[in-house]
This record gives sequence, structure tokens and C-alpha cells, in this order.
Amino acid sequence: MVEEKVELKTGYTTGSCATAAAKAALLSIINQKKIQNVDIILPRGSFLQIPLESCIFENEKAKCSVIKNGGDDPDVTHGAEIIVELSFTEKINEIDIDGGEGVGIVTKPGLGLEIGKPAINPVPKKMINENLREVGKQILEKKGIKIIISVPKGKELAPKTDNPRLGIKDGISILGTSGIVIPFSTASYAASIRQNLDVAIATGNEIVVLTTGGRSEEYAKTIVDLPIHCFVQMGDFSGYTIQQCGRKNIKKAYVVGFIGKLAKMAAGVKQTHVKGSKVDMNFLSELAKKVNANEKVIESIKKANTARHVSEIIKENNISGFFELICSETYRHMRKHSEEKVPIDVILFDFEGEILARKSQE
Repeated sequence: MVEEKVELKTGYTTGSCATAAAKAALLSIINQKKIQNVDIILPRGSFLQIPLESCIFENEKAKCSVIKNGGDDPDVTHGAEIIVELSFTEKINEIDIDGGEGVGIVTKPGLGLEIGKPAINPVPKKMINENLREVGKQILEKKGIKIIISVPKGKELAPKTDNPRLGIKDGISILGTSGIVIPFSTASYAASIRQNLDVAIATGNEIVVLTTGGRSEEYAKTIVDLPIHCFVQMGDFSGYTIQQCGRKNIKKAYVVGFIGKLAKMAAGVKQTHVKGSKVDMNFLSELAKKVNANEKVIESIKKANTARHVSEIIKENNISGFFELICSETYRHMRKHSEEKVPIDVILFDFEGEILARKSQE
């Protein structure tokens, strides 16, 4: 029986929704007409067309909204309305982005966001900025733009996300690194990993770079000089991917990521999706103990908010050997998952693209 291939639909992130609503709001003021659909530029330069749910405008302000479409991704924000209110300010050439109702407020460290500010990630902010500057160049020569993003259902959706655990209060986050949502389907993702490995092998490459996502891939490219098809985004399927590398006789695999995913891999977790496995702070505190961190640091790690928060604690207290230990443990588990067949080079990056630690075969 031939398995029928079902093409899963991609969706768009909350960040893309906010960008589309903001761009439509500005275009409606400029053209003094209701916008039905808008093309937005995504972080990697491609375009995505997004339909508007509502568009109300005057001469100096507008309010537009987009319904979040997660595609075939099981996302709690699917169907939520993302609203943007746009107005002008006296701050020439400045774009000010703020959160309104239903956008969570950051209350804990470790997220790379300012405490007390709305949970709007840097990539969506950059997307909004770029898209507004593209169409609003003449306006920004004389005025500034103020954006307020709100999600009416945000407060009720928040408990269904990881936000409360991460200390994001009273709403959802405005997220996204690529602008589109790739469906989180085990079967389709596993198939794409196998396909990627097969392409590398078919083109005569037996060395691959396994990354946890787009940003770690970009950083990996700065230190590993291989063709694009040798880079495999394994996402959360680290155990499965390295097992496939073993079965397909890959000669070497770089395993590249940030502290969050590598902390899970170091603990022996094969499938690191945020919903399926949380970072084990007790495990990380044990690693800190092994490198002679003091009791105060160990207790701080146990109470840490995220793996990123742990890395901040380690850096602040100048604990040496901790990041190396994460790489060693990741190396050990990934070697085991590959049935000891694949030579591995584990690289742990910080969020600016600097190498924190590295472990390869002796």
C-alpha cells in the first residue's frame, strides 16, 4: 500500500499578523481606502500575503486586524484576532511599538526581553519596522509612528501556553523568527529530515550540520563551510536525526544549538519540543555542582526561569566548565543515539553567535 502524501499547510506567526495589520493600517491612511490583503516582507526576504479581518481608518490614525492562521500547526493562538492601532507622533523617523490588551508583560529574566515590557520579540519588532519603513518613508520624514498591538483573547489563551511558567503575565507573546509557521507534525518533519540527509549524500557530501533552528543554522554557517544542503534543521528531533545519520553512514555530524535545546539533549531527551519536555533545572544544578559552583548559584539555577536564565547566572558568577559539561553530556547522548556510529562535534552558541563551548571526538 502506497502511503498518500498530505501536504501540510504552513501558517503565519503572531509577529507576521501584527506586521500585516500595522502595514495595512499605514497603507489605509496613505491611500484613504480599506485594505483587504497585504504583502509583508519576511525576515529572510521573501513575501507573504495576509488577508485583513478589519480595517478602519481616518486621516491620522487607523485600526486593523488579522486572524492568526497557524496552518496545520496545533497552535493555541490559531484563530485569535491580532489588532494594531496606528497613530502618528512628533518623534520624526521613529517607530514606537507597544503592547496593549492581551499582550503579556515580562516579569522574569532569561527571555532576552526587558522586564516590565510587553512580550514582543525582537524579530517581529524588526519586521514591523522594515515593513512600515518600506511604505511610509515620506511620512517618517515629517512624523513618527506609534503602534499598539493587542489580542482581545490573549489573556484567556495565555494559560494554555508556557507563558505563565516563564513569567509572562496577562497575555500571549508576539513571536516568530521566520514569519511562517512550519507545521509541527512528527511524520512530515521526520520525512523532511530524511530527505535533507538523502540530498546531502546524493550530492557527495557525507558531513552534515544539524541545527535546532534557523538562527543556530545562520551562526553555524559562519564557522562550518559546507554547501547549504548539508545543513539540516533537526528542530526538536535530535535523537531521531542522529539515529538516521548513523543508518545512512554519515561520516561526521556537527550538532549546533543554544542552551535551551542542548540542555535537554544533555539530559538525554530525544524529542525536545517545548510542550513535550521542559528544561530540567535540577539536572542543570547538578552540572553546576560538578564544576564546583557554590550553594547560592546552585539554588539560583534550581529557581531559574529558563535555560537562557541559567546561562546568565553562570556568566554573572564566572563559573568555568559548565558550558563544556553541557556539550560533553550532549555529545555522550548523541553518540549513543547514533549507535556510536557517527563522529560528532557539538557546538553551543550564545544568543549573539559566540561559541560558549565545544566538544568533539578526542
